[in-house]
Amino acid sequence: MNIKEAGKRANLPAKTIRYYEEVGLIRPLRDTNGYRAFRPQDVHKLGFLGRARALGFTIEDCRVLLSLYEDQSRASADVKEIAQRHLTQIAEKIAALKAMQDTLSHLVTCCHGDDRPDCPILADLAPPS
Repeated sequence: MNIKEAGKRANLPAKTIRYYEEVGLIRPLRDTNGYRAFRPQDVHKLGFLGRARALGFTIEDCRVLLSLYEDQSRASADVKEIAQRHLTQIAEKIAALKAMQDTLSHLVTCCHGDDRPDCPILADLAPPS
């Protein structure tokens, strides 16, 4: 099948599929005319990659996860380690976003939002003099 059909089946844009090929995550066959010829297993890999990327895994994590997926003798502990590391990173990002939300919420509450020039939001953003 061509890239358009593969993209439709894997729910990925052609640009993303070309990128995955460029970085070596997939290697579709080529027809005699040079066009990509996607096999069902290529579409399956694309779906796998799309789901992994939607969960926020990096390209390198996807590369390792895909190789583990294809390795029937893999240890699930290897997969779990990658997922756990990513989960820890997500938790750290959530904590940082929560701290930003709390700080900004406090500053917005402290700002009178009237015609006066003093504003705690701007005062907090300004570097110390």
